[in-house]
Amino acid sequence: GERPQLEAAAPGSAQHRLPPRPALPWLPLPAPGGRGCFQLGGGALTWQDGERRRSEAEAAAAVCAVAQVFILGLPSRIASVWFGPAEVSTACSVAVLGNQLGTAIGFLLPPVLVPNTPDDIDLMAHNISIMFYGTAIVSTLLFFLTGVVFEEKPKYPPSHSQAVLQAMPPEDYSYKQSIINLIKNVPFVLLLISYGIMTGTFYSVSTLLNQMIVTHYEGEEVNAGRIGLTLVVAGMVGSIICGLWLDYTKTYKQTTLIVYILSFIGMVVFTFTLDLGYLIVVFVTGGVLGFFMTGYLPLGFEFAVEITYPESEGTSSGLLNASAQIFGIVFTLVQGKLTTDYSPRAGNLFLCAWLFVGIILTALIKSDLRRHNVNSGIMNMDVKAVKQLTKTYCVTVSVLLCKDGAVWDAAIR
Repeated sequence: GERPQLEAAAPGSAQHRLPPRPALPWLPLPAPGGRGCFQLGGGALTWQDGERRRSEAEAAAAVCAVAQVFILGLPSRIASVWFGPAEVSTACSVAVLGNQLGTAIGFLLPPVLVPNTPDDIDLMAHNISIMFYGTAIVSTLLFFLTGVVFEEKPKYPPSHSQAVLQAMPPEDYSYKQSIINLIKNVPFVLLLISYGIMTGTFYSVSTLLNQMIVTHYEGEEVNAGRIGLTLVVAGMVGSIICGLWLDYTKTYKQTTLIVYILSFIGMVVFTFTLDLGYLIVVFVTGGVLGFFMTGYLPLGFEFAVEITYPESEGTSSGLLNASAQIFGIVFTLVQGKLTTDYSPRAGNLFLCAWLFVGIILTALIKSDLRRHNVNSGIMNMDVKAVKQLTKTYCVTVSVLLCKDGAVWDAAIR
């Protein structure tokens, strides 16, 4: 299809249209480093057939886990670098949707590719081998596709905020100093904790969902997987809707707080309806829970970028993911213990209490939308550099358009 046009505004100037940006590959494609690690991990997992040791499988799984460091933080980074202010949140949500789509496939395909055949261990090993070989092949193809097609950034900045960042000399950037700046940013620290609580809760519920379902509905392992799939698919829809809403309203804190409250309500309802004996109710409440909890993911990424600008999007999203993993591990261990020793309700009430804490922390976040203010011309950062860059790419645009014989009717003041 046709490539979208970019709109960027210089400070004090009218909106003008830039030429089409280079073709951008599908957003959920991960960075070469991450996909390469995943490919190596998938390949190593194929070695465990026959007499291969268990340690080989564990090492391969560790490599796959390392790959997630490169993949999970991509949505906000790619969205900011490639998309303008009117579409950046939607782009981020689409990238998050890509990750969730992989999770949904993870719920759906393994039981189909590796059916339970306890009487034929050789057949089971063969099926597992096919699944891992398939993963390695797909990952390798995506790795090479990313290396060949994907470009680091567009030729022209899609927004004023990106123009400012690209005008800064690379040698001025310090990863260590960026981390220190983020830790000193109180609103970001509050978001870091509240994001970790929300996402950690989602991880814990997803991990222990089968155990919770089977406790109250014996022999319903298949439906437990379907409920998990419903939770993820509903979350994909929620992710897109939240991204579109952010681009339309720019109400980052208000939307984040409302979604947090609705997630808390959904968790409470899920907790007290899980043991009613009606699976259809669990399907509905699980879908509602996934809709809001997964919808929160792009909200957290985009809100973090807004309140930490001009710090790197990759750094802020990396810290958010680290927080999510830490809370996810702790919550899964504690909820699992409470579920085993007492009941699923006890474990879920533990998560509800933490979600309430997250609501309070979210309400305390100061909504300082730095990136939005720069794009709107409310706040100018390094204006001299921006004006020089703006003049440079505007002249380039006119030359390109004249070369193609097109008419440039946009007025630049």
